[in-house]
Amino acid sequence: MKNTIVVGSQWGDEGKAKVIDVLAEHADVVIRFQGGANAGHTVVVGEQEFVFHLIPSAIMRPSKTCVIGNGVVLDPGQLLHEIEELEGRGFSVHGRLWLAENMQIVMPWHKQLDQLKEAAAGKNAIGTTGRGIGPAYVDKVSRCGIRLCDLLDEEGLRAKVESILEEKNVLFTRVYGAAPLEAAPIVADYLEFGRKLAPLVANASLVLERAMKAGQHLLFEGAQGTILDVDHGTYPYVTSSNTIAGSACCGSGVGPTAIQSVIGVVKAYTTRVGNGPFPTELDGQLGESLRTWGGEFGATTGRPRRCGWFDAMVVRKAVRVNGITGLAITKVDVLDKLPEVKICVGYAIDGRAIDDLPVQVKDFAKVEPVYETLPGWLSDTSSATSWSDLPQAAKHYLERLAELVGAPIAMVSVGPRRDQAIFLP
Repeated sequence: MKNTIVVGSQWGDEGKAKVIDVLAEHADVVIRFQGGANAGHTVVVGEQEFVFHLIPSAIMRPSKTCVIGNGVVLDPGQLLHEIEELEGRGFSVHGRLWLAENMQIVMPWHKQLDQLKEAAAGKNAIGTTGRGIGPAYVDKVSRCGIRLCDLLDEEGLRAKVESILEEKNVLFTRVYGAAPLEAAPIVADYLEFGRKLAPLVANASLVLERAMKAGQHLLFEGAQGTILDVDHGTYPYVTSSNTIAGSACCGSGVGPTAIQSVIGVVKAYTTRVGNGPFPTELDGQLGESLRTWGGEFGATTGRPRRCGWFDAMVVRKAVRVNGITGLAITKVDVLDKLPEVKICVGYAIDGRAIDDLPVQVKDFAKVEPVYETLPGWLSDTSSATSWSDLPQAAKHYLERLAELVGAPIAMVSVGPRRDQAIFLP
């Protein structure tokens, strides 16, 4: 297997975890490279379902090494909860899960600020998960963040927390009218987190370099989706990190020349969680049916996902900015009951075709999706084990998607289980 990056190519929730879990069979090391506990990755193994927010999705494969890279903002309490849950279900992580010593830590003030800002924004709220991800990245680039290595240094951590809270508490009390935070209990809690996580802390960049020198293959796991990228997404309705493939190198400490392929994961339709533009959204019964058939509820928040037709404009941009070499198309089976399916093949504003997604979010209100209608297949695809097993109409639909976005199909998923995956040469 080549060193491969897997990214979401829509607005997130495309089924990356299942794709990572399947591809990990042929990889040696799996690296999560950005985002935080705002991600929700669901993997089904046999009859068991696992939901991860931080741990790489390949952790259930006992022979695989997993790394959480420096591009992630780590909530140590959430990570320990995931570790305890896994070990309670018979999956040990010790000796094969490593944490980048220089990754940023989500602190209590980040969560409080996230929630206060969203509440104050009212109808203009972004729709964050309230887990402190954005404020943690703000402090990272402001050079006043707490890193994982700081949790192993009692004197240094206490001094940093006390200094930071002098500023944060002024913000909480005078701007938001909220209660101040106390340093002592925070220091105690995070030193305990550090004590528990210390055996997993490593120089992740060096771990990955040694793995490659030993001939091992790397698989990089992204969170969220391309159109939530802080630079290339529907700003400001985006996440707080770079979700595209180029971020994998920055977020793990691996050079770009180590990467050989990029898999873009897309649903056979489109979903979005939270606020922001969504040109192909279906507001009526059909959108509700897709939500029900696809189980479209956020793994992190439980919020219902907005559903709509496949948007080739969105995925075409994802192919370009990620350098996608192959598509993994998921949830094809969700469309099995439809007599016809639509694809958004382009956008128009005031009757004039445009070449790409608008850069200004206000211009999305003027976007008119241009649709192409194809016949549905009205038959069950969930038992298909090869491309030839798929109905002709389903194959035609998938081939048309690939043609429109400019990338070949590498994998088709027809259900949540590992064996419901079809690979194309």
